[in-house]
Amino acid sequence: MREIKFRAYHTEKRDGQEFPRMLDWDELLNNDEEELACYFKNEFSNVSPLMQYTGLKDKNGREIYEGDIVRNHRDNSNELLEVLWQEEVAEHASDGIYGTKEVPGFRFKRIKRGLTTVFVAHVDLEVIGNIHQNPELLEASHASK
Repeated sequence: MREIKFRAYHTEKRDGQEFPRMLDWDELLNNDEEELACYFKNEFSNVSPLMQYTGLKDKNGREIYEGDIVRNHRDNSNELLEVLWQEEVAEHASDGIYGTKEVPGFRFKRIKRGLTTVFVAHVDLEVIGNIHQNPELLEASHASK
C-alpha cells in the first residue's frame, strides 16, 4: 500500500526557524488541528499548495513528491522532468482525433518539450530540486528551447 503524506514550501519566518524551507509531513502534523486544516485548504498566502508523496523513490532512495524536478538517467538522456498531478490525460485515437480520458495520477512533464508522460521507471530518476526552491531549473530549460 502507498504511504500517504504531504509537504509544503513555507516562506514566512517564525518561531526562530529559518525560512523559506520545505515543511515535511511530520512538521505539518505537529501543528494544531486548525492550522493543519488551513494547510489542506490552502489558506496561507506564504505557503505553497500541499505537495503529495507519489509513493516512489528515486535511484538514491529519496522520496519523489509532486512539484519535484527529476533528472531521467535512462539511456543517458539527462532529460529534466517536473512531477505533477493530472486529473486526465490526452488520448490519441487511430483516426487521428485527440481526446481526453479521466485517468487521475502522477505524471512526469518533459520540461523542454512540455509533453507529459505517465511511464517513467523511477529507478532511472534522480530528484535534483523542486519548482519552489529551484525555479531556475524550469527557466533554464525554457530558455534553451
